[in-house]
Amino acid sequence: MKLIMAVIQDKDSNRLSDALVEKEFQATKLASTGGFLKAGNTTFMIGVKDAEVDKALEIIKENCESREQLVAPISPMGGNADSYVPYPVEVQVGGATVFILPVEQFEKF
Repeated sequence: MKLIMAVIQDKDSNRLSDALVEKEFQATKLASTGGFLKAGNTTFMIGVKDAEVDKALEIIKENCESREQLVAPISPMGGNADSYVPYPVEVQVGGATVFILPVEQFEKF
């Protein structure tokens, strides 16, 4: 058995949740916050049999798209904010960061 932990952008959360339910995967959704953009993320914890890992990964891949987004950089710490002109920077957001962990034991009460 494996535990799939997928960190995705909030925009993709409902679409992924619906797709997992449709394919009969059970998941727990957790609210999380990204460190770089300080934006809301959703972390899915999905317990699957070893043989179902590829199927679950395909569902995640199909429903979590990567996209470009303009963000204003934060002023440097300790610098003079008056002379700092924040130009928007285009960064890639979305997609999914996925961790697959072995599970020694699983109990459901």
